[in-house]
Amino acid sequence: MLHNSFLARLARGNLVLQILAGIILGIALSMIAPQQAESVGLLGALFVGALKAVAPILVFILVAASIANQKKNQHTYMRPIVVLYLFGTFTAALTAVTMSFLFPTTLTLVSGAEGATPPQGIAEVLNTLLFQLVDNPINALKNANYIGILAWAVALGLALHHASASTKALFEDLSHGISQIVRFIIRLAPFGIFGLVASTLATTGFSALAGYLHLLFVLLGAMAIIALFVNPLIVFVKTRENPYPLVFQCLRESGVTAFFTRSSAANIPVNMALCEKLKLDEDTYSVSIPLGATINMAGAAITITVLTLAAVHTMGIEVDLLTAVLLSIVAAVSACGASGVAGGSLLLIPLACGLFGIPNEIAMQVVAVGFIIGVVQDSAETALNSSTDVIFTAAVCKQKQKQNRPQ
Repeated sequence: MLHNSFLARLARGNLVLQILAGIILGIALSMIAPQQAESVGLLGALFVGALKAVAPILVFILVAASIANQKKNQHTYMRPIVVLYLFGTFTAALTAVTMSFLFPTTLTLVSGAEGATPPQGIAEVLNTLLFQLVDNPINALKNANYIGILAWAVALGLALHHASASTKALFEDLSHGISQIVRFIIRLAPFGIFGLVASTLATTGFSALAGYLHLLFVLLGAMAIIALFVNPLIVFVKTRENPYPLVFQCLRESGVTAFFTRSSAANIPVNMALCEKLKLDEDTYSVSIPLGATINMAGAAITITVLTLAAVHTMGIEVDLLTAVLLSIVAAVSACGASGVAGGSLLLIPLACGLFGIPNEIAMQVVAVGFIIGVVQDSAETALNSSTDVIFTAAVCKQKQKQNRPQ
């Protein structure tokens, strides 16, 4: 009876407070008993594994069901959301350029990235994305290729648009069933994040980051400007309302989870649940959230730009304004393809370094620096990327809802 009562209280409790308690307990355990802290990392690995496992099938079923059951003359708001995604990523790159010029960083280069193979150019990044689009659907689900999953889900949804009512109802019931599984997994977040925090601090600590505090300051400063000033400004322009309640809710309920899971794919179910809580248009967010996990990459654009300009300053290369703007464009386009390249945003740094004629050997040493600070950089990057998906989707949905409201 006591056991059941505890589980019931846990299920009804405030999830954000429970996650905060998990973070504090994880930090405490890593300081008091580091060996035990490493072993509880299993909880974190299981939580992230469960999210990653359910996300592809959730996206596929939800997108296919929402398109198949879409009523005639019912419009989604995808075009303005995609425009915001691309604009936000480019703005992030420009912000990173500004921060890098205001606080120039030079690096003590290290080795350690020799085994990685970066793409040879933007053409290769775009080529990868195109082939992801026509990937085998089973392979796309297996490898969490969200571009391929989206393409097949949209195609199936359109094909089922004229199916019988019972077939559409089946897909609708499947989407509700998958959503219930997702809600159960998300309720386990406090245990997962407790394991992630405890094991990460016990194995890496933060001593390795001390030599890169200036670089982290520039990276995190640029990300904070986007999260706390640029994104709210965009929301205000769209909704003409105070943007901060929405922004802080998204950072709290999406950003915190993404920070510790360090996976945009794993955070898709969290974002879907948050969009449902915000009462956004399901036909819109069921497509915009998985798409955002692929192309809305403000954090990745900042990482590529800041680390590239750190290499530029280290090499003593002069950069004019036109080249800086060109770097922003390259970083924004590359960031949109980051999820399609093994190693994510860090392996796109040599591509951007190529603009300045920096040799690949030097560029890969900068990548190695990225891996050293990755415990903070990658976490903050994912938190910004993932929370912004919901912020932009909510801004557009709220704007359209206001416009469609009877006067």
